[in-house]
Amino acid sequence: MVKRILLALTASIVMVSVAWANPIDEVKKTVDEVVRIVADKEMKRNEVKRRQALKKAISVIFNYSEMAKRSLGKHWSVRTAAEKKQFADLFATLLENSYAGKIESYNNEKIVYIKEYMEDDEHSVVKSKVVTAARDEFTLDYHLLKQDGKWMVYDVIIEGVSLVSNYRSQFNKIITANGYNTLVKKLQSKNEELKAP
Repeated sequence: MVKRILLALTASIVMVSVAWANPIDEVKKTVDEVVRIVADKEMKRNEVKRRQALKKAISVIFNYSEMAKRSLGKHWSVRTAAEKKQFADLFATLLENSYAGKIESYNNEKIVYIKEYMEDDEHSVVKSKVVTAARDEFTLDYHLLKQDGKWMVYDVIIEGVSLVSNYRSQFNKIITANGYNTLVKKLQSKNEELKAP
């Protein structure tokens, strides 16, 4: 009887620890997969397949809807449900294509994970740095939000500059000067420009 209780307790602890993966583990797992894809010799010969694999790996941890909402800032709440979906899709495509394009230029840089800390029960930060072959370094911090038991990135801070804040500033200027529809057209145009090879 005691053995059964201990076995059940051990199994539940293992299940809980799997369900409550650390934010740093989630980031590492995704980054490792991205590096594997970029280094894969067969993938290098097929750009379309490589880009698709990169997008899939990235989308596992990036919460594009949350990033879109935060990037649109005060303009999000006045959008209709259809506009929100359209914007989130356009924004996801923009991030996928720009992030994948930058990753494809990866050249054996070393990623060092410095630490993670919890801001509260649902927000965490994973601090890392990238070290280039020339020994140059730059910081890369991931801000994560826990949703449905999974840690998802909602912002990336590169050398102290927030990706979301940067987009929010650009988007706000466009909307204020020319309206929301102009922003949508610009995103559509940019996505065509960045389209996968």
